[in-house]
Amino acid sequence: MIQVPELKHFATLKVEIDAPQEVGVSVHGERRVIPITGGSVEGHGWQGKVLQGGADFQLILTPRMTHLDAQYVIELENGELIFIQNKAIRVASADVTQKIKAGIAVAPEHIYFRCVPSFETSSPSMQWITERVFVGTGIRRPDLVELQIFEVM
Repeated sequence: MIQVPELKHFATLKVEIDAPQEVGVSVHGERRVIPITGGSVEGHGWQGKVLQGGADFQLILTPRMTHLDAQYVIELENGELIFIQNKAIRVASADVTQKIKAGIAVAPEHIYFRCVPSFETSSPSMQWITERVFVGTGIRRPDLVELQIFEVM
């Protein structure tokens, strides 16, 4: 029998965000761009900060389901950089989705928010993360996204 994968906690991220840029309804759905303004990251034995300049490119497909594609850079304490592309799905009732869009805090248990981040880095100490699969769960706050990222063992 093939071994069932286990999850090992990798990092906690707090990604600070700005007001959305509402592109509007396109042929694929309702497009929004959420600027990333900063934040923090903490792993086991390391920490860093989220750099300003990234964004979360959102596509609201239905009143319940949103696809997310966040791209940003974190800087480790030693100055080394890691690029993150974090694809996610967020599902909630239509009412909860409207509250999220309006910047109103919503209890996390009302939202299904799962992600699959991938990493690129030239950091010798963190090169191993480019060779692993990660999954995560998130909480959307009005001005912040909290993520728990896990390595799939």
